[in-house]
Amino acid sequence: MTSGADERRDDGERQAITRSAPTLRGPVTMNQDWRDLTFLHWAVAPRSVELFMPPGVRPDSFEGRTYVGLIPFRMVDAGFGRRQSVPWAGTFLETNVRLYSVDRTGRRGIVFLSLDTDRLVVVAGARAALGLPYRWARMSHAVRDRGATQEHTYQAKLRWARHGARSRVTIRVGAPRTATPLDDFVSARWGLHHGRFGRTTFIPNAHDPWPLREAEVVHLDDELVRSVGLGDLASRPPDHVAFSSGVHAEFGRPTSATKPLAH
Repeated sequence: MTSGADERRDDGERQAITRSAPTLRGPVTMNQDWRDLTFLHWAVAPRSVELFMPPGVRPDSFEGRTYVGLIPFRMVDAGFGRRQSVPWAGTFLETNVRLYSVDRTGRRGIVFLSLDTDRLVVVAGARAALGLPYRWARMSHAVRDRGATQEHTYQAKLRWARHGARSRVTIRVGAPRTATPLDDFVSARWGLHHGRFGRTTFIPNAHDPWPLREAEVVHLDDELVRSVGLGDLASRPPDHVAFSSGVHAEFGRPTSATKPLAH
């Protein structure tokens, strides 16, 4: 575990967490709507996930711990440029397993260990163009009204894996809540770090602050976290749970993770 002294030193090297996104520099390359999104997170020691980080990037930490996220949601009207969307192929289900990162410039981001979707064309395109770890899966999302609340059930089963990993998550949505510091740590992320061919890039994004609601896990049976090399972590209850109706996001042009963003 990181000591208090190490944590204070790291804080001085990292950009501040802000609920408002930095302004994107240059053209908008992609835009997407992320809808009906559930945050599930498990706290782990930063050293335990160092091997998953691309060159020049280390685990980001909050109060001496970092987090593994399992994030199921609906992708809606994804497309190129600022407002264009791709018919049919731009709307799909996705579940990602992710970590939280910081590069040598102090810029915070996300490292995706897997991105599972039910659109094969998305898997092929994203893997070929960006090298992102997309995987093809059978997926479903159902919403059930429970009086004043709703229950969301997300299901996935990998198609290509030898023993296709499965995931079934049901959460009950509660009242709106004000974001906590931990909520901000896992959700106010303005880009992703991605390693390819020995180099690490940072792809910036921007969106409005997440509208968050309380959420309770009704059912959790997940093998996706194990499938990326994180063992039986998801066999215990998550340390952080939240739900959001979603946001509209825009992405900027990739840049080197060793080059600070212009102010």
